[in-house]
Amino acid sequence: MTTAQAAATAIEDKKGLAVSLLDVSDLIVVAEIFVIATGTSARHVKTLVDDTEEALRGLDRRPYRREGKEYGRWVLLDYGDVVVHVFDEETRQFYDLERLWADAPRVDFPAGATADL
Repeated sequence: MTTAQAAATAIEDKKGLAVSLLDVSDLIVVAEIFVIATGTSARHVKTLVDDTEEALRGLDRRPYRREGKEYGRWVLLDYGDVVVHVFDEETRQFYDLERLWADAPRVDFPAGATADL
């Protein structure tokens, strides 16, 4: 299982909403995949982030950088090749990363299943 798959699975396991994977490898040099998800509250966002970090530690991955966890509105976990963005609903709608990165191909990740990256 890839880092992106493990992150998405961890988020789905804790009832994260609208998990989306974007292949940004041809658009930027700092990452290959964005994992984007929504939590229903600041507490839920923090739980999603905690569980994502725990799942990725199982793959011997630790984030190079973590931002926003204290507020729980938009938390960014930077793993180098994979960047995980977990938002509350209002913040995700406002920043709309899927629109911002509209040229990035979506990686299929059906609910309850893993995608082959």
